[in-house]
Amino acid sequence: MSEPVVISPRIIEALYIEALTLSDEVRGAFTLSMQFDKTGVEDLSRVALSSEGLRTTTRMMHAVAWLLNHRAYFLGEITEYQLRRHGRLAPNMCQVDPDQLARLDPDIADLVETTRRFYDRLLRLDRNLRLDDEAQPNALERLRERIEQRLAG
Repeated sequence: MSEPVVISPRIIEALYIEALTLSDEVRGAFTLSMQFDKTGVEDLSRVALSSEGLRTTTRMMHAVAWLLNHRAYFLGEITEYQLRRHGRLAPNMCQVDPDQLARLDPDIADLVETTRRFYDRLLRLDRNLRLDDEAQPNALERLRERIEQRLAG
């Protein structure tokens, strides 16, 4: 049996700093790459760069939003209900097109893979947190059980 996942403000803060750093690297890498290619030719490499740039920045925006929701929860700015309702990660953000990835500069391809691995870590954490939440009855279920016990007894 696995141990329950405990997530602390320190873990969220460390992941948040990592996400911001990674997001800044992504922004810089894709901005520079787009500036260097001013030929105007719509070749497959340029399309791959644009597509993976969009996927990668979107992946990091989702990661940062998830982490911001958890930071807000720990700071008391949102409730547990709000966190559960709005603090979910999209499961399909780790998709990468291998053909397009092969057309990218190796450094950018490595950066894309790094963001994918980072997001995958957050997905595993989010999934484990959700499993722990599902294992514990929520307030409505506990209230329903108490009412049923009183009516039966």
